[in-house]
Amino acid sequence: MIEHSLIVPRTARYYTLGTPSESIKDLWIVCHGYGQLARFFLRHFSVLDDGSTLVVAPEALSRFYLEKFSGRVGATWMTKEDRLSEIEDQASYLNLLLQEQLHQLPQDVRITVLGFSQGGATVSRWLATQNVPVHRLILWAASFPEDIDFATGKAAFANLPVAMVYGTQDEFITPETLQRKQQLMQELGITPQVYTFEGGHSIDAATLLEVNKQL
Repeated sequence: MIEHSLIVPRTARYYTLGTPSESIKDLWIVCHGYGQLARFFLRHFSVLDDGSTLVVAPEALSRFYLEKFSGRVGATWMTKEDRLSEIEDQASYLNLLLQEQLHQLPQDVRITVLGFSQGGATVSRWLATQNVPVHRLILWAASFPEDIDFATGKAAFANLPVAMVYGTQDEFITPETLQRKQQLMQELGITPQVYTFEGGHSIDAATLLEVNKQL
């Protein structure tokens, strides 16, 4: 048996909050977590809709039924199967999406990338390609991926302001996982600003505004 690969066109779906114009000062690219859909995830960022901010929520390309064979649908960025191809496809998708937005915005627009949960690993791998003109990175309830190449990763994250945010009741954040994430970041030369809030595995509006103000 011989495995083959074929690159095919795909239709990628994304949602926006705000209208591209010369008055936009901030562009946010926000990537959802496992089993979520972009249109519902984007609602958490309505507090940023101030007329000078454009928030773009891409949706992962793989969708599935959350329970059995019908009903609610979620999306996932990748699995362990053919993972290297998935990572390359994600980077191509997000690069194309970003460039499409930048063509409609002022040249000095500030770019913030946020990854929630599984989306945090996705955006981290994307930024590690060194092809992303990002100004701020926010990893929210996210696992920093251990497979980032350290040679390219150090260059990609050098001098990049990074925030790490999580709820104190988040069932997926244990002291052990938190320590491991911080260790990985330290090895890449990343010293994140850490924010916590009283809550679980979710986006907290007040904390989001605080991070946006301080980072």
